[in-house]
Amino acid sequence: MPELPEVETTLRGIEPHLKNNQINSIAVFEPRLRWPVSDQLSQLTDCKVPTLRRRAKYLLLDITGGQINHKKSPDAHIIIHLGMSGSLRIVDADTPRKKHDHVEFILSTGRIMRYHDPRRFGAVLWTDQPAEQHVLIKNLGPEPLDSAFNGELLFKASRKRKVAVKNLIMDGHIVVGVGNIYASEALYMAGVRPGVAAGRVTAKKYDAIAVAIKEVLGNAIAMGGTTLRDFVNTDGKPGYFQQTLNVYGRKDEPCSACTTSIQMKVIGQRSTFYCPNCQK
Repeated sequence: MPELPEVETTLRGIEPHLKNNQINSIAVFEPRLRWPVSDQLSQLTDCKVPTLRRRAKYLLLDITGGQINHKKSPDAHIIIHLGMSGSLRIVDADTPRKKHDHVEFILSTGRIMRYHDPRRFGAVLWTDQPAEQHVLIKNLGPEPLDSAFNGELLFKASRKRKVAVKNLIMDGHIVVGVGNIYASEALYMAGVRPGVAAGRVTAKKYDAIAVAIKEVLGNAIAMGGTTLRDFVNTDGKPGYFQQTLNVYGRKDEPCSACTTSIQMKVIGQRSTFYCPNCQK
């Protein structure tokens, strides 16, 4: 499943092709995604994309100057979520469409941005309201790479909480984008066992966890994300962060720091990996 680093990698890949350029039209081949593709999209023509950004795992395309059914469209936003298996690819206009290419954005540059999603669990939505007020976005927590996110925030959110600390840092209302892979890796780096009750973790440890989250996500973005199933970037190339994973997916392999065998347990219905010696 594409996590924050994969979505950020996607944003950086599509931005040079879309920013300040025009979308001539949008072709919808399969509207039945997690939520139906907005009808306005197939009717939208000749809009410009002055800015693109990411919020959590959502890609937000700001659009201006378009038309819907040949009538002037209000300034609006296209919201894209990659779901479990989605990806965006920039291809030449004569590139044959693949089976699971469900939506394509025909660009004025002569290229096409294709939304590919075998499981159809993603979304391509349209709104003429502020994107940050959309029901899917308005209640999200801070971005983990922003200065507003720190150990103090985690510590305050954790008081009297019996939930596992791993589940706490994966809660999108507390901080966005810390998916299963990166939560396991960050807790290893911070020396905190993932199943410990959130309320029992000290403020000092939460400082270490916040620093580790920033580091692990930053490193993953620099390496183009993690490829565990079928994530590829906009050029069809995989991410390489998987090659540097310390614990995730390494059950029974030796810890790189102490050689103790990496353990796996299910926490919150997610496979969780940790070193029983390095993480207390």
